[in-house]
Amino acid sequence: MPKHIAIYMRVSSRTQDTASQEAELKRWTATRDEPVEWYRDNFTGKTMDRPGFNRLEREVAAGNVSTLVVWRLDRLGRTAKGLTALFEDLRQRKVNLVSLRDGLDLSTPAGRLMANVLASVAAYETEVRSERQMAGIAAAKASGKKFGRPVGSKKSRVPDEKRRAILEHHAAGWKISDIARAVSAARGTVYAVIEEAV
Repeated sequence: MPKHIAIYMRVSSRTQDTASQEAELKRWTATRDEPVEWYRDNFTGKTMDRPGFNRLEREVAAGNVSTLVVWRLDRLGRTAKGLTALFEDLRQRKVNLVSLRDGLDLSTPAGRLMANVLASVAAYETEVRSERQMAGIAAAKASGKKFGRPVGSKKSRVPDEKRRAILEHHAAGWKISDIARAVSAARGTVYAVIEEAV
């Protein structure tokens, strides 16, 4: 594959789409002469181990990518550790990073400083969201709300859309832990849905 601009898009679940990201990214690429390759994921940003991102990393390692472009930096990931390691890897391989919404260009010293600040902010937002969820669960439990499958029930209470996503990922050969992360479900729930479908 010749050297190209890599456009990376990510959403966290199958209920979301990349339309809002894609429109701006297409406008940006229309002003470029270099070939463009698109990489996409429907996967959580809490891990850097994602199918589309892994394919992108292989192309970067092979020296086939000149510039990596994202709509917003949090589309790349939501962990400061993962993002800062990525920034360093891109810098060493002389691959520029452009984030349209963040106004970020890794080829400048100010851009590199901003990238590290934004990575920390993305990680902070993830931690705060997790704390809010845990607080909400604790409050619901304190008020008597029951969680999990009722004892003796034969079918897990998983929405049809999530059930389909689990079964599609399983049929594609995904690991249970990866499926659980992708659909935001416990591994036990993933196992239950798969067992019910057998």
